[in-house]
Amino acid sequence: MHIIKLSATPSTNNYLKQLFSQQVVANFTIVIAVNQSKGKGQMGTSWESESGKNLTFSILLKDLIVDVKQLFTLNILVSLALVEVLERYKIPNVTVKWPNDIMSGNLKLGGILIENSIKSDGEVISIVGIGLNINQLYFEKAPNATSLHLISGKTFNLDELLLDFCTSIKQNLTMMEKDSEKIWVNYHQKLFKKGIPMVFEDVYGNKFMGIIQKVSNDGLLHILLEDDSIAKFGVKEIKMLF
Repeated sequence: MHIIKLSATPSTNNYLKQLFSQQVVANFTIVIAVNQSKGKGQMGTSWESESGKNLTFSILLKDLIVDVKQLFTLNILVSLALVEVLERYKIPNVTVKWPNDIMSGNLKLGGILIENSIKSDGEVISIVGIGLNINQLYFEKAPNATSLHLISGKTFNLDELLLDFCTSIKQNLTMMEKDSEKIWVNYHQKLFKKGIPMVFEDVYGNKFMGIIQKVSNDGLLHILLEDDSIAKFGVKEIKMLF
């Protein structure tokens, strides 16, 4: 794997996209920034990260997805790869909050933002952006955030962790064309608050009770409502209140 290390950049995703548009970039090229000033989260949110304390990196993937139906499977494989590493480091109660937040208990450890572009010949180029809270101790704008240091009391070597995460991701991606049933079983076992009654809020501000049942292949969240019907929601259509 080829790693490009930057002292600072507004967004590793944007840097990698621009680099790819200007020259040939090898598959699984990784861009990591010591300081990412304008990191992006889901739905245009910003990502708070103290310089030199965390991991903020992006990975270029090409020649991997042959069918657009596999786009959410990519989310799953990356999420599970991060979970596996965190569990090896004895981080407790690690789950994936739909669609792609990494949690420890009810606190957020990190997130994933995958940006896909589909070329005219059908080729899919994916840039996987990952932010993980490692050694940061204070989160002024994110009260529900935590870090590996806050959980374990240990200070972690960022270079070693980066290699562990990227190695796990690369290994997981080999499962894209096989073991699809196992992938989904593993994902649902790690799905945050699955099977637990919770309060949700829709785009109109309406609150309702429901129980997460599963996530479908197209990335929709299936929720059992109080009238025993199943409602399906996309990423921008619902918010989990917990």
